[in-house]
Amino acid sequence: MKGFLRAMLAVLWKDLAAEVRSRELLSAMLVFALLVIFIFNFALDLEPNTRASITSGVLWVTFIFAGTLGLNRSLAIEKDRGCLDGLLLAPVDRAAIYFGKTAANLIFMLVVAAIVLPVYSVFYNINLFARPGLLLVIFLGAEGYTAIGTLLATMAVQTRTRDMLLPILLFPVVIPVLVAAVKASAGFLQTLPFEEIQPWLNLLITYDIVFTAIAFMVFDSIVEE
Repeated sequence: MKGFLRAMLAVLWKDLAAEVRSRELLSAMLVFALLVIFIFNFALDLEPNTRASITSGVLWVTFIFAGTLGLNRSLAIEKDRGCLDGLLLAPVDRAAIYFGKTAANLIFMLVVAAIVLPVYSVFYNINLFARPGLLLVIFLGAEGYTAIGTLLATMAVQTRTRDMLLPILLFPVVIPVLVAAVKASAGFLQTLPFEEIQPWLNLLITYDIVFTAIAFMVFDSIVEE
């Protein structure tokens, strides 16, 4: 277990250190996410009450698109530089590589969310940080998205059409996460009773557990192919 954790943390640290030096991935994700927020802000000239009702949908569209860009770039950089082959040749459990990459992608998504939320709050005049339940939903949704997204990005990066193939593979699989996250986020933003939000939270937690376990079991076979 110590060796597994050490290898996973080494992969995570490598990705974070490489991003700190290059700033390629986070800068692209942030610019894309902020552009989406600006476009929605000026394209949807809505009343304040109507804007409040679409907040959860706009937020998750922003997170999903920025996350897809990040997943594509994170694995493409590894592949183009030969780092992915080096990782696979290392004498460590392949699952440690998967969890390290997933943790790095999750951190990148959460950093983007931490910057998008205050910007969205200013533009739409909604204090999103006053609802701690929303932050929990963002974490659960981002975890499920990166868990399956890292696995599918590892598959897509081996092809020539990786930029187009990843969304085609990923979006149908993450529909449960997207629907549950939007519904749960809307419930917290509209201060609905917790009993109405709990089924969507349960769906998010179940999805995270099931698909993380599936990715853990099949990652070794996928990278071998």
